[in-house]
This record gives sequence, C-alpha cells and structure tokens, in this order.
Amino acid sequence: MTAAVVETRGLVKAFGEVTACAGIDLTVARGEIVALLGPSGSGKSTLLRHLNGLARPDAGQVRVLGVDVAGAKGAGLRTLRRRVGVVFQQFNLIGRLTVMENVLHGALGRVRGPRYGIVTWPRSVRAEAFEHLDRVGLADRAYQRAGSLSGGQQQRVAIARALLQRPELMLADEPVASLDPETAASVMDLLVRVCREDGLTMVCTLHQVELALEWTRRVVGLRLGKVRLDSPTELLDPVRLRGLYLSDPVTVP
Repeated sequence: MTAAVVETRGLVKAFGEVTACAGIDLTVARGEIVALLGPSGSGKSTLLRHLNGLARPDAGQVRVLGVDVAGAKGAGLRTLRRRVGVVFQQFNLIGRLTVMENVLHGALGRVRGPRYGIVTWPRSVRAEAFEHLDRVGLADRAYQRAGSLSGGQQQRVAIARALLQRPELMLADEPVASLDPETAASVMDLLVRVCREDGLTMVCTLHQVELALEWTRRVVGLRLGKVRLDSPTELLDPVRLRGLYLSDPVTVP
C-alpha cells in the first residue's frame, strides 16, 4: 500500500464568524498530483496553509510526511518545512537580486551561516541551482535581475527555487492565476513534469477547471469549507466540475 504523504482528519479552521475549513478529510498518497478546485472562500488556500504549518487547526488532525503538523515546533517544524516546497501565486522573488541568487535561497535550510553574494555559496549548491534553472529553461538568465523577467519566467524561477530545497511534497497555491492562458498552460506543464520526474507529491490549488482536467490525475472539489467531490480526473468533465461554482451550496454528484 502506498504511504500517505498528506492526511487531514476533521480539519476545522475559523476566522471569526467565518469557517474556512469545516471538517475536511483528505488523504494524498506518495507520488499523487492533486488539484484542489472550488470558488473563492471555499477553503482551498487555508487547507494548503495547514500542510506546512503556516496555519494551525482549531480542531482535527493534520499529518504531513508522518509528522503531526499542529504539534510541530521549533527545529521539528523547520525540518518539516525543508521537506515541503511551496510555489506561490505572487512568485515571492526578490526583484533586485539575480535569478541565481533567488534560486540559491531554496538551499538556506541546509547551508549553515549567512550568505552574501553568489560566490559565498558552496560550489556544489551553485551547480545544483544552475541545473534547476536549466530544467526550467532559464539557464541563460541566471545573472539577470529577477524583477526584469516576465511573470511566466518569474514563476519558473520560483519553481527552480522550490526544487533546490529537495522537497518531498510540493504545494502550489494558484501558481498560474496571474498568467495569460498560454503561459499558464506552459507553467503547469513544467510544474507537473518536474514533479513526476522527481517523484514528488503535489497538491495544487486552481480556479481553472480545464487546467485541472489536463494536468492533474485527481481533483478534490471544495465548497463552503467541505469536500464536495473527490475523483480521478479521467471520470470528470468541465460541466460536472463547474457545479462547484454554482451560487447554491449543492453537493456535486
């Protein structure tokens, strides 16, 4: 039986009078690539934030890579976060630094001491960073300012940075929401490809139904903080998935 990388049981999280997660049960096996779909406010991003300890549940359990995330603190939480790569919607790059320097920051969790400039990093880490830049098609931009790149290129840099962590789980929170359709498709193709090549598990929040159907193998649909659908992608179609976005809170069959 394939080991579970992500397990949540009865996950509840509220912000004041708003319940973002209302008892979510989710299991993601090692190597799975899962899309979380649902309208804004359905709990997708909140659920994702619980998987690396950026949020703590009000009730329920969250286990990631065998670790009780809610109970992890200090060095234990830092160790877990090194094993979980994150790709954000807004890229979170330092625009004034070079592409290479941004990617190198992905290795901060395993390199001792502060680093000032590219040459202060171990040669082996620099070589590994360059390899990941080559994988995402930006080796020729290694010494260009990150802020001068297009949105799609910046997201590729963010993917290379996450890969330099040597993660076991990749979390992607609306990674293509700010990109045009053609660029979004190419970034999703890259993200899924590198995860499959490296045997990574990925949980990705999306709004685009078509991208979820094309690039992932399982869809978990959320609405009002609850799981309304959990199915292999091959059994789904756009019409069924768009039921998640209806104004009435219905359960998608």
